[in-house]
Amino acid sequence: MTQQSTAKGGISGGYYRLFAAGIINGIGDRFSQVAMLSLILQLTGSGMAVGLSLGVKLIPYLALAPLGGFLGGKLPRKTVMMAADIARVPFALSFLWVTGEDRLWLLYVGSFMLAAGEAIYAPVRKSSIPLLAQRDALLRTNGMEQMLTGCVLILGALTGGFVSHWFGPQIAFVLNAVSFLGAALIISGISFPRTPPEGQEDEAKEGTDPAAKPGVAERSSRSKGLAAFIAGSVCLQIVLGYELLVSLVSGLDNVLISVYAIRVFHAGDIGVGAFYASLGAGLTLSFWAGSLVKRNLLAAALGGLLLEGLLHIGISAAGSFAAVCGLYILASLVSGIGSASLDTLLMRETPARWQPLLFGLMTAAGSTVLGLSMLLAGYLLARVEPRLMGLAGGVCFAAIAVLLGVYAWVKDRKGRKVSVLSRTP
Repeated sequence: MTQQSTAKGGISGGYYRLFAAGIINGIGDRFSQVAMLSLILQLTGSGMAVGLSLGVKLIPYLALAPLGGFLGGKLPRKTVMMAADIARVPFALSFLWVTGEDRLWLLYVGSFMLAAGEAIYAPVRKSSIPLLAQRDALLRTNGMEQMLTGCVLILGALTGGFVSHWFGPQIAFVLNAVSFLGAALIISGISFPRTPPEGQEDEAKEGTDPAAKPGVAERSSRSKGLAAFIAGSVCLQIVLGYELLVSLVSGLDNVLISVYAIRVFHAGDIGVGAFYASLGAGLTLSFWAGSLVKRNLLAAALGGLLLEGLLHIGISAAGSFAAVCGLYILASLVSGIGSASLDTLLMRETPARWQPLLFGLMTAAGSTVLGLSMLLAGYLLARVEPRLMGLAGGVCFAAIAVLLGVYAWVKDRKGRKVSVLSRTP
């Protein structure tokens, strides 16, 4: 009997361990990030140094996220995740030795290595979710993933700054290292099912046994097989297009959060924290609101993106700080529902043997596009008013939703099946 068959509500106890480890890791990372940025500003007072510290965190994803997906398909997922957590502990602690500007290089190296660990960890973690939840529970599980992100934003935004301010950045760095150890300990108790997921028995020999050693021909054809599968699935094409196009615009929004708080509403760091807490509140609420989505997940995702674009247009024109907080809650709520719907489609549509590689490639591409978008946003802010850029971002979100909706309609009219195939994750 597998762990999935004994799961309550279709979600195994292993997933709840994965969820708890994600909460601990996320809060530790938020503590460290707040303390790191504060320390850089104290030592240098340079915005360029802050930008560099954030930029180096995006570099590893391009090469290492696909590696993480590859490892997740070859080795036991639990082993890869625990190794990635434990390996990051010394680099988290290396920040303690940054006592002057001459040692700032330690911070950059440490940030790079922490991001490298996350680049390997993230696709393996995501591809583990379908193994720990039954098919009909995937939407609820992915809703919990959005709630996880929301809780991390709320707790990190509200407490990370206070920890660094009251106890010093060194305590925050130590707590981050402890969080990696705690997460690894929690993950060690996960038992993945020994049998393939429900409905995937025909693929057991190809992808569900991490200890299997495929031949040279199979290894060389796997990426080609994935490309051919994507080419034959309109649903996957839309999901991947959504991920890349939305990442291209999301960088503008990520930068604008701080700019709105500091330059537009003159609310300082408290305003930044309030806006991030609003985003977290919306993502948390999306877990319960997402339960109302019963059918047609693709329409829910695209409709949510269209509404998110309209809300960002409203944010760009809002005249009060409170109104922006409320609009951010609504925007992240519909965004969370859309993300959960898309992840569910992706997990249902993609055979288990290809999920680690696909998630790794998506993480690499999405993070790279997001980083380029953030650089573009920084360049544009020197030449364009923040509200105008926010308006453009909202229009782009809405346009992407319409574009992908038209693509789905055209393919459907041509007889191409858009709906999800009857596959389990």
